[in-house]
Amino acid sequence: MFKFEKLVFGDMGWGDEFLIATFMTIAVSICSMGLGIFIAIFAAWAKLSLNKFLKILSNIYTTVVRGVPELLIIYLIFFGGSAAIMSIAKAFGYYGYIELNAFTISVVAIGLISATYSTEVIRASVLSIDKGQFEAAKSMGLKKFQIFYKILIPQVLRHAIPGIGNVWQVTLKDTALISVTGLVEIMRQTRISSNVEHSPFTFLITAAFLYLILTTFSGKFFNFIERKVSKGFV
Repeated sequence: MFKFEKLVFGDMGWGDEFLIATFMTIAVSICSMGLGIFIAIFAAWAKLSLNKFLKILSNIYTTVVRGVPELLIIYLIFFGGSAAIMSIAKAFGYYGYIELNAFTISVVAIGLISATYSTEVIRASVLSIDKGQFEAAKSMGLKKFQIFYKILIPQVLRHAIPGIGNVWQVTLKDTALISVTGLVEIMRQTRISSNVEHSPFTFLITAAFLYLILTTFSGKFFNFIERKVSKGFV
């Protein structure tokens, strides 16, 4: 049975805790998406380059990360990250234990995962542009920077926004997996509240409702952005 009284704000309910957890979910999602797009730009460039080594390296990255369960990637970074940094620290004479920040681990893990999907979105967007446009721009005497800024970027954005919107939705929902790092986001807070109150149904429904609100507003936001960047295109 759903218990509304458990969700009030203040000492008598968990409303304020869930509000903070929601903001944490949004913060991790935004930072992860930003990191993912940053990595994806270089990964897509590598896939489109004529350099075989870079192309192979990028293909290995996207294949491995997409082929391994996302939860396992989070575990590998959570446990392996500290071990790797401690090994480096030992080389400089430091033998203490180093524990990585849960927020940092979460952002890096989710960012690496989302980057693999964003890579394909960006690559496909670049390939969708007619090469004849670049040749026409060169014949008009436009410089590389002008071609990049006036022709490539506007059209890549136009084609990429719908795909990036889908990646964002996936990234937002993937944050549910980072509860294993101890970071208190929506799912971690759901588990804590359920264990204390022994009322899992109430808090699971609350979590589902919060995710539904976030994904719904995200969808509307990306639809708005898509309309904006599509202005002037046929």
